[in-house]
Amino acid sequence: VKMLPMLRVLARSQPEDKQKLIRLLQELGQIVGATGDGTNDAAALKAANVGLAMNKAGTEMAKRAADIVILDDSFSSIVMSVKWGRAIYDNISKFVQFQVTVNVVALVLS
Repeated sequence: VKMLPMLRVLARSQPEDKQKLIRLLQELGQIVGATGDGTNDAAALKAANVGLAMNKAGTEMAKRAADIVILDDSFSSIVMSVKWGRAIYDNISKFVQFQVTVNVVALVLS
């Protein structure tokens, strides 16, 4: 449990270990993403906040359990999608802040 905050990647582990790690990290308030391609990964993919299944190497059960299916089975695609997602989130936040500011000023001036 002491090492949990330092863990970043758990590879080549048993399905029960994945589920236990996901549960413990979520109890600590962490957002957890899990990748998998096999039937035995389905429970961990479901338990994670974001489950990512591999398309080419993945089983149908893993694909159904996942939130996102990575079409080219490349980790770099995951990294790129996270970057795009963060950029979109930042842009929406800035837009909402701008709109609220403009509307408050308009109300004050009118």
